Amino acid sequence: MTRATGDDGPGEVTRTAAHDGPDEVARVEPAWQRVTEGEHRGPVAVAILAMIALQTRVPERFSIFSWWVLPTLEAGILVALVVANPGRMGASGRALHGLSLSLIAIASLANGWAAVVLVVELVHGSQGPDAPTLLATGGNVWVTNIVIFALWYWDLDRGGPGARARAEQDQPDFLFAQMTASEIADRDWEPRFADYLYLAYTNATAFSPTDTLPFTRGAKMAMMLQSAIALSIGALIIARAVNILQ
Repeated sequence: MTRATGDDGPGEVTRTAAHDGPDEVARVEPAWQRVTEGEHRGPVAVAILAMIALQTRVPERFSIFSWWVLPTLEAGILVALVVANPGRMGASGRALHGLSLSLIAIASLANGWAAVVLVVELVHGSQGPDAPTLLATGGNVWVTNIVIFALWYWDLDRGGPGARARAEQDQPDFLFAQMTASEIADRDWEPRFADYLYLAYTNATAFSPTDTLPFTRGAKMAMMLQSAIALSIGALIIARAVNILQ
């Protein structure tokens, strides 16, 4: 089997063939297995801005520090990422990837603290003077958790968006349906942030994989953690809201 790669840089086409010679039949590899330009930072930046906005709406007692400290730090890192690499992320290096992971870690710390405080107050029956307020606060933490895990999945799968664009790793952390049905999938399909957001949403609502399977142990542990958080928050909020309404 031969593997020939073009010299046109990003977006090049890679072909494999069973035999060498004039009668060989070339097969175009799917985009997620070859070097591409990478995805644009825009959709991810919008998702992060939405996450930061949600965090600023959480009551003061749910924050580790003052309510503005961690969201402001996250916004500063996002600005640095956009300034350093405003377009496609195929050329983003390890430094930017580390900065992106730092942003997600800070957001996880902030929302994780809020989730713990919420669960403790729900268990002790001290959260929520009324059902609408309780549902709004709990819903905020629950939705933010979905965005955060979508960012984790997106930034860790096969080394992150830059490494995926450069096809540095063959083994995926998440097996999307298009990867297992290459004969009917678009050859230019490759996972984007929207796919990881959908993965995080379905995992938070179904508490199990749906059409996308965790392929590595790290991916399995991450999905298990997200399901446990979503189940804990959702079950306690519903139980407390029902109790208030009664």
